[in-house]
Order: sequence, then C-alpha cells, then structure tokens
Amino acid sequence: MQTLQLTLSPAEAKQMEATYRVVRRSVDARQRQIKVNLTLLADDRGRPVPHDAPVPLYEPPVFRDVHHSTRQVVIVGAGPAGLFAALTLLEHGIRPIVLERGKEVSARKRDIALINRNEGLNTESNYCFGEGGAGTFSDGKLFSRSKKRGNMQRVMEFFHYFGAPDTVLYETHAHIGSDRLPGIIRAMRECIISHGGQVLFGTKVTAIEANSVHTEDKRVFTGCAVLLAIGHSAHDTYRMLYRSGVAMEAKGFALGVRVEHPQALINDLVYHHNRHDVPYLGNASYSLVTQVAGRGVYSFCMCPGGHMVPAGSDSDGCVVNGMSASHRNSPYANSGIVVEVPPHGSAAEALDEQEQLEILAKQHGGPAQQAPAQRLRDFVEGRESRDLPPCSYLPGCVPSRLDLWLPANIAQRLQQGFRDFDRKYPGYLTNDALILGVESRSSSPVRIVRDPETMQSVSHPLLYPVGEGAGYAGGITSSALDGIRAALLIAHPA
Repeated sequence: MQTLQLTLSPAEAKQMEATYRVVRRSVDARQRQIKVNLTLLADDRGRPVPHDAPVPLYEPPVFRDVHHSTRQVVIVGAGPAGLFAALTLLEHGIRPIVLERGKEVSARKRDIALINRNEGLNTESNYCFGEGGAGTFSDGKLFSRSKKRGNMQRVMEFFHYFGAPDTVLYETHAHIGSDRLPGIIRAMRECIISHGGQVLFGTKVTAIEANSVHTEDKRVFTGCAVLLAIGHSAHDTYRMLYRSGVAMEAKGFALGVRVEHPQALINDLVYHHNRHDVPYLGNASYSLVTQVAGRGVYSFCMCPGGHMVPAGSDSDGCVVNGMSASHRNSPYANSGIVVEVPPHGSAAEALDEQEQLEILAKQHGGPAQQAPAQRLRDFVEGRESRDLPPCSYLPGCVPSRLDLWLPANIAQRLQQGFRDFDRKYPGYLTNDALILGVESRSSSPVRIVRDPETMQSVSHPLLYPVGEGAGYAGGITSSALDGIRAALLIAHPA
C-alpha cells in the first residue's frame, strides 16, 4: 500500500472523502479560496482504495491478563496520562493500580450538572477532578504540537479502539467531544479491570514514601514504581509534595480570560464569508498569537460551536474554561485568550499567584459560580458594560470592569492582543463578543523535576511524575504520550 496526496476544494474533498479511504485530512483557510488537503490510501498501482475496502486501519492493542502478575505499579490519577500508562502496562503484563480522588465519570456528570445550576461545587468531583481528568469535559481535542514525545498516532488508535469515531485517525486537529468522551473513558476503565488491574475512586493520596502512597482513608498502596499523574489543578497535592521534599520548581504558565463570539461571525471571518462551505467544513475555529511587551498573547483551547464552563475546583475562586460536544453545533464560539507568565519565585509562590487571581475573580463575580464579564470592545477601550449579550455560560455572569481589576501586566497585554487579532480578522473586536474571567488553568504553574532520561523524580527514585500536573505536557494527547513513555520505561528499564 502507498498514499496519494491531493489538494481540493471543499466540494471536491467531500466527494473524495465519501468514496475513498482517507488517512489524513487538513483544511487551509488562510486564503480566500479554501483548500482541503487529503491523503488517500492507494494500492501498489497508485489507485485510491475504496472507503469500505477491508483494509485494517491499524494493529489493535493486545492486553495481557495481569491478575497474577508479580509486578504492579501504583498510578495516582485517572486522567489521560494515568489511563494510557495503565493500558500500556497491561500490554506488558504489569498490573496497574489506579487511584483517583474524584468519582467515576457518570457520577461526575451529575456533580457537574449541579455546578452548572449553581447548586454547589464538589471539590473532589468537578470539571477538574474525576475519571478522565480535566479533558473529559473540556472539549476533547486531540492535538499536540510536539513532534518528539512519541507515537501520537498510537494514541489516536487507542481512542478509536475504545469507541472514538474514524475521524480521530485522520483529522489533523482531531476532536471527540465531551458528550462522547465519557463512554470512551468508561470502556478504558472496564478494560483495565477486566484484565486484572484496579481502578479505585474517592481515593485521595495524602503522602508518598519511596514506592508507596498513603491515602486519606489510611490505606497504603505499594508497587515497583509510583506514577504520579495528578493533573494541573491538584494544588493541595502539590503542596503535600512540596512539604515532603519532592523536588519542584516554578514554571511558565498563562493567565487571561475566555472570549465568546457568535459562531456565525467567526465562520464569516475565518471562511471569508463562504457560508456554503460550512456544512462540510464544520463551524470554524481559529488560532491566534501575538507578542505584546515581550510576552506571548495567544488563543488556547478554542471551542467552535461550544460552551463556556465553570472549571474551578475550589469554591473560593472563579475559573472558566470551554468545551464542545461532538457536533460542535451551538451558536457560540469561545476561546481562552491568555498571556504568558514567565517562571519566577518558588513553586509555592507560583501556586499562590494563580490562586490569588482566581479568588479576585470570585470577588468580582456573582453568587456561586456566576462569573465576572465585560463586552469585548468595552474591555479594550476601558468602558463599563451596562448590559451583557446572551452567552453559553450556564451559571450566569455579572457585569464587571475586568480592565480595572485584572493585574495591569495582564490586562494591558490582553487589550493590545485583541487589537492585534482584529487586524488579522477585521470584525473580531466587537461588543457582540463577551469576555469572562478568569482563564487560569491552561497549564500547571509548577514542574515536578525529573531526570530527562529515566523520567524518575530527581529527589525520589521510583516516583515518575507525568503529564500536565507534572509540568511536562499541555493537553490530552501530550499527557497520554507522556504516560505511555513512562510506562514503557517501567516495563523495560534501561
């Protein structure tokens, strides 16, 4: 077999995609004439292979029974890093014991519904904590800019094997959706358990000793290694590790807001008013970046046809994020717009900086999870918003002068960043758009220092810090890859 690469109009690409086996698809909307780049599977003569040809999509994983394995690994956290590490260990005959502080994904959905109705926030089961990690209910985009972390295609194959649609195998910016991800995560858990692993919920780790962990309910779990996949929001666990002498350092992170536009406007700006292409291409997304006073200002986790959600894990703060269901068909488009914060001070000080801004946002918001909000042009031009447009944020929002209470080094860079973005997409800077505060959980503000070759903590041998929470990944895919790499090193130490 070989491949055949084509550049087509959207109409031509739609026909080809329905007829032949696609192995890669990307959209180039930079010019007024939109192009779709397709890579088709072809036979040895260069002829495209039909869409329904009985050609294996990939080699499926083979999981081994580990009920009686003599080796087991304790995994702290059931996000993408922890789950993919557990599945990889199963492939190598090692028993994973996954400890998750939050709830299983179905119960977690019920707790999230309560948050959206302003009926209470469970600090152990929310948009950050619980089975699947933060990404489960934060859009489910499967994209990584990294080319050095490992076999990203294998991650897509795992997702497909457990129920993701065929598109994850060939879309350049693959997307599953927060409506489909829970079922996929549940299937992963069932696979781990049926092959002899364990997945325990409501099990919060409160201490670490060598290759053992202690939990809040006084249990001790020991393995040949401990894989630490805690996610980017486990501030209490960070502080426990810090007090325990685990080597940590401040790292660069980002702070900002979430902006929401009418999706129809974003479609017009990105697709150059070619509205007839939207049914095939789907609601438009964008990626924006600029430099303001020596720091990057950029879009993060852009959610076409999505919703803004309350993403805090503490009732004292207000944090917003975004998500999309699989069809991405809401009338709103939202994105984080954040400013780089360079590393400075200690790890504890970095955590304090993030938390203090979230508390400030809460003080300027409304009851429960109501968020502070301002019309976009009012924010840039320093005016009060006397009223707010309709938006997707279910808990509700209240008018607030974000331009006055955000730290000046953040607010002023955001204001100039929005002006720069309007030059790329004239009409982006509009009072039909709304900003909510704050977007502060785009990444961890600390890094758990590890050896670059062995991936073990430099202070605690046999402790493997992985994923976003350890400061070595930036999303679902890169976290999964980091967990896989650590599992492979445990299975086959150098």
